[in-house]
Amino acid sequence: MRPYEVMVIFDVDLEEGDIRQRVERVHELVRSKGGTPGSVSHWGRRTFAYEIKHRSEGYYLVLEATAEPAAMAEVDRYLALEDAVLRHKVIRQPDDVAGRAASHGRKRSSPPRTTAPSPAPTGAGRSGTRSDVTAGSTAAATTAPIAAEAAETPGPATGAPGDETPAS
Repeated sequence: MRPYEVMVIFDVDLEEGDIRQRVERVHELVRSKGGTPGSVSHWGRRTFAYEIKHRSEGYYLVLEATAEPAAMAEVDRYLALEDAVLRHKVIRQPDDVAGRAASHGRKRSSPPRTTAPSPAPTGAGRSGTRSDVTAGSTAAATTAPIAAEAAETPGPATGAPGDETPAS
């Protein structure tokens, strides 16, 4: 089971009861394939940036569901054939965005982000090049540009203020 979000734009000429019937039909399709329909968010009537099917306004709705891909393919097919739907989009949500990671106690599959070393203060002998900042989190990757630059530039290797020695 995967979390999905379905954005639907209905024709504004539809009555509220007609929209409710079509939403219930989508929920029936999801249930019939073993899925679980979620919340329905009514965004209301919005003006388009450009005309869609000779209309300048539409009624926006966002449906959430947890289902198998086959169930959502059936929902996509139904919405594509429905004349009252001006546009629709079925989007699979990542587990952590859909709030499933916290509710099931699962950990994130990707490793946590590490911060890149910040460039040295101005006037400390380092240029703070882009490769220094984005080198990565491993010690070899971050010290290699510093060591190479220290060999080329006279002055302290650490680049810390106050470590400077007067030139002879």
